[in-house]
Amino acid sequence: MEQHLTAGLPLRRNRAGKPALCLVTGATGYIGGRLVRELLQHGYRVRILARNAERLRFHPWISKVEVIDGDANIAADVARAVSGVDVAYYLLHALMTPTNFEEHEKELATTFGAESKRAGVKRIVYLGGMVDSTAPLSPHLLSREATGHILAASGVPTIELRAGVVIGSGSASFEMLRYLTERLPIMTVPKWVNSRIQPIAVRDVLRYLVGAASLADTVSGDFDIGGPDVFTYREMMEQYAAAAGLRPRIIIPVPVLTPRLSSGWVGLVTPVPYTLARRLVASLKNEVVARNDDIRRLIPDPPAGLTTFDRAVSLALAKIKDARVDTRWSDASLPGSPSEPLPTDPEWAGGTLYRDTRVAHSTDPVDEVWKRVESIGGENGYSTASWAWEARGLLDRLVGGPGLRRGRRDPNHLVEGEALDFWRVESLRPPHVLRLRAEMRNPGLAWLEFTVEADGSGSTITQRALFAPKGLAGHVYWWLVWPMHGLVFPSMVNSVAKGRKSEKK
Repeated sequence: MEQHLTAGLPLRRNRAGKPALCLVTGATGYIGGRLVRELLQHGYRVRILARNAERLRFHPWISKVEVIDGDANIAADVARAVSGVDVAYYLLHALMTPTNFEEHEKELATTFGAESKRAGVKRIVYLGGMVDSTAPLSPHLLSREATGHILAASGVPTIELRAGVVIGSGSASFEMLRYLTERLPIMTVPKWVNSRIQPIAVRDVLRYLVGAASLADTVSGDFDIGGPDVFTYREMMEQYAAAAGLRPRIIIPVPVLTPRLSSGWVGLVTPVPYTLARRLVASLKNEVVARNDDIRRLIPDPPAGLTTFDRAVSLALAKIKDARVDTRWSDASLPGSPSEPLPTDPEWAGGTLYRDTRVAHSTDPVDEVWKRVESIGGENGYSTASWAWEARGLLDRLVGGPGLRRGRRDPNHLVEGEALDFWRVESLRPPHVLRLRAEMRNPGLAWLEFTVEADGSGSTITQRALFAPKGLAGHVYWWLVWPMHGLVFPSMVNSVAKGRKSEKK
């Protein structure tokens, strides 16, 4: 069994011998939400400062932390948050601020440093950006560097951890890499694809952040953190394609794409917001390779060593590859890996997952509706539009898939794991949930799911078709079959709701 990612790290305690109280800012952000969990699992007490605490309600750890509903722009709110705190994690940025984000970030850091000093905070830990002091820096990296200087000048012992591209589902830099590589089998790209980068897995970033809490107060300064691999951005795209099972990408660098044109191109191809993409792209011209490995003498590597790029990508893709698609966040258990999506990650994080959701009401009780759900397929058909499923089955057989010839083992009952036409019964929770995973030939992974819940006058049926595309062909496939969804899926959910007999034609 894999050891926990903070295994072997010491636990900081306060003067009373209790585990230190850690304040986490930016808990609704990519790193913050994951850091809270790791701190709790390591034994720390945790407090959160959040401007929109409501966004945190679906996190499984929410009942185990203290939440200060406040704004980091307001000194009084920061003062409340840092009161009695031993270690303060500064994970704030203003990259999505339309204008003057650099000034906004300076103001945030100045307020936070001053209030931390006044409250007697013992340690500030800040996650910044890796910078090359020998080259002109982008506004984003200049602001990250300036923030570190402001926090260090506050008088509170400060550890600044400087990272480059963080590899994990939900990381903006990783999502940009993911979408560019998956959606473009052939691409003309700016010359920054030849910039050298030392990526780091999110699990290793979290280990360094947790480990920094226990360092002696005499230790301060900035430390570069990176993984064991150094690539050009082009090589990262090629490595990602291999790890994701995509065909080799054809990448043609051109010198004419300016940072503004590059970010517009990224914004067109990926769902990463334009403002964020523009500031990240402008930073890709800078080489981000660790200057030294001093941090590894202070915070030892995990027993298995630092995470390789290939392993980090595999972890980031595991949720969809392993067909672990939760019905909704309130049903989800705590993710097993920090590389997996969290409920506060942006909608564009985690890769593309197309959804077609249909809801219907039935006057029948749940048990009666469930009988119709469980008897779907085989000789019973799927709906009044069974001809469409037969056509899809024939097409599948023509390209070497199973088609509909496997049928059903039993006309009325299913068993988890068994075959059903070109589906596999992935999850069966009578009388509420049936999830089928497609085994037909298509460029991606597909599921069909039914949930049945009692309501005041009968039952509510929710039918979801899910599709995780593989490469550009997957996206094209979804939109080609999309018109058929309007014929097939309403018919299916209505048949389940109203109990109409299928008509196989």
